[in-house]
Amino acid sequence: MIWIVRNLWLIPALPALAAGLSALAKQRNRRFAASLAIGSMGLSFLLSLFAFAHALHVSGQGKQVIQVFNFPWLQYGGEWLKLGWMLDPLTSVMLVMVTFVGLLIFIYSTGYMAHDENFTRFFCFLSLFAAAMLGVVISNSLLLLFMCWELVGLTSYLLIGFWYHKPAAAAAAKKAFITTRIGDLAFLIGMVWLYSQAGTLLFYDQGTGCLERSALMGLVAQTTCIGMAASTGIALLIFAGAVGKSGQVPLHVWLPDAMEGPTPVSALIHAATMVAAGVFLIARVYPLMAAHGGTSLAISSTTALQVVTWIGAITAVFAALIAVAQDDIKRILAYSTVSQLGYMMMGLGVGGVAVGMFHLITHAFFKSLLFLGAGSVIHGCHEEQDIRRMGGLKKFMPITFATYATGMLALSGFPLFFSGFWSKDAILHAAQIWTISRVPFYLGTLGALLTAFYMTRQIYYVFLGESRLSDRHNMPHTKAVDHPEHSAPATPHESPVSMTVPLMILAGCAILLGFIGTPAWPWFDSFLSGQQATFNITGFLEGGILPVMLSSTVIVFVGLGLGWWLYGRKPIASADGPDALEQLQPQVFHLLRNKFYVDEFYQATFIRCNTWLSHLSDWFDRRIWNGAVWTVSYVVLGLSWLARSTDNYLVNPGFDEGCHTVTVGAKFLVRLQNGRTQNYLRLVGIAFAVLVVFLIWSGVR
Repeated sequence: MIWIVRNLWLIPALPALAAGLSALAKQRNRRFAASLAIGSMGLSFLLSLFAFAHALHVSGQGKQVIQVFNFPWLQYGGEWLKLGWMLDPLTSVMLVMVTFVGLLIFIYSTGYMAHDENFTRFFCFLSLFAAAMLGVVISNSLLLLFMCWELVGLTSYLLIGFWYHKPAAAAAAKKAFITTRIGDLAFLIGMVWLYSQAGTLLFYDQGTGCLERSALMGLVAQTTCIGMAASTGIALLIFAGAVGKSGQVPLHVWLPDAMEGPTPVSALIHAATMVAAGVFLIARVYPLMAAHGGTSLAISSTTALQVVTWIGAITAVFAALIAVAQDDIKRILAYSTVSQLGYMMMGLGVGGVAVGMFHLITHAFFKSLLFLGAGSVIHGCHEEQDIRRMGGLKKFMPITFATYATGMLALSGFPLFFSGFWSKDAILHAAQIWTISRVPFYLGTLGALLTAFYMTRQIYYVFLGESRLSDRHNMPHTKAVDHPEHSAPATPHESPVSMTVPLMILAGCAILLGFIGTPAWPWFDSFLSGQQATFNITGFLEGGILPVMLSSTVIVFVGLGLGWWLYGRKPIASADGPDALEQLQPQVFHLLRNKFYVDEFYQATFIRCNTWLSHLSDWFDRRIWNGAVWTVSYVVLGLSWLARSTDNYLVNPGFDEGCHTVTVGAKFLVRLQNGRTQNYLRLVGIAFAVLVVFLIWSGVR
């Protein structure tokens, strides 16, 4: 076996080692912690490139594209529980993406967090977070994946609540942790069910893995009491875990609140790592999601994939609508992330692994670019995050503006030159030919229009027009979110080189990456399927691709035009004035600004019910169970008092009296046995006299 496959564990192990060493370092060892984190991530990136080159070579030769290394981990009885890692095209692409984007975010963080007193601890958490995500990517065992999955949840809790002295950050961290645990519980149940049916949690193991033909056919053949195939039930439970991690409806509520963490954390969570883990999980277990009762395991629109499609399509539009009315620059991007994750899920459901994962890869670059760009804006505006109090930043921050505009166009799907156009169109084309329903296609089209609209709105509010930073001095409720101890002068400034260079690199990737998945050269699809990609310009004319491209282009320009019509024609004069969309439809705007009142609904239903149940449990504990415990304790105390009284007043006096009688008798016997011969003779004489008297008395009678 080639060296890189056997030693693939080094890729997550290096950042994990850096995290461990940073945890032992003192807070003043800032350069040591940053160097460890960046150096370990750089080495992991080089190893990932080596793994990618090997996967590319193997795929090009038409050989087995899935290479695994399994080992026994735990023995129970006569059975061994095995773990392992794997290298295939999907793994290699994800490794390169996570390590490269993570490396740029690490470098960016040295400038953004330069003045934070917990700089060392921040890089410790970042390294551990990256290690956990890389562990998810390489796992060939659902159990190992789940362990790394939970470690991702832990580190996200630590990073979202990094500024724990802020109540909002602490609450957001708890909300993220608890909400994702809901999905993870279903994931755990599905994993246990899968193990009980397949007898293994290894994905691939020489034909006996749980994603290989024999196991899948057995899962399809097994049915539940409601007639559902075991494969469908397990797939839906695993998907519930992905819903929580990737912020899909209805477990999306944690993800926008995660913006309370430092901006580099937002970029890492929302672009390359945590939220991508849910989409990656569905791509990894796709054979299980697509398993059906036919004679082959070809892609089929199974019940599980239909659920994935509908949840994704609804999420894409739902989150995009909310993003239209938000004012926090990071929160707009957060809801945009939720929407784009919905697109990825829809792509997996209607088009397969390559369609969904292509958008995941392109989104990782342009969304990390946008989040880091937002961090640069916040840094340059002295911690201001309300877009209503920005404006005119183009002339103060030209590099940030150029790179942010690149990310905005990529996210909006601007035609031909930006990666988001190609990956989004691949999803829309797959949805357009989906045989089950056309509704996801229409929802995806509406989501594309909304995306172009709210990103245009953000650009006009933040970068164009005149500066409104001075308006915030008249707004007592305005607060700085990211480093509240800093002062707030009104003059914005460009960010340092350590922050702008990663932005420029990501901007280049946001443009170039799209060309690996065009209809004329579908390299990404061919690579994941282990085939050779060929350039064919006629690919644009096949399968109705060109009409979808044209309609998508029109939709994007409509969204951009609406944004210009509402926010560009008339410059935004004041931060206090109503939004242009609010003036048109105030009730709808307030509904969107309040996020369809989903949090309030959860507060009034599930959380209130949980609170009521907790009070009921407390009442039972205090009144019933605690009363039962006290009753038992009083009974035990009464029995102990009775036992003590019996001992003190019955047993002890009787025993003492018996001892006294024995003592008196013993004293008498002591007098008889004193060792004097004359006393013994005297007793013998007395006894003889008594005997004579007795005999005489007996004779007289």
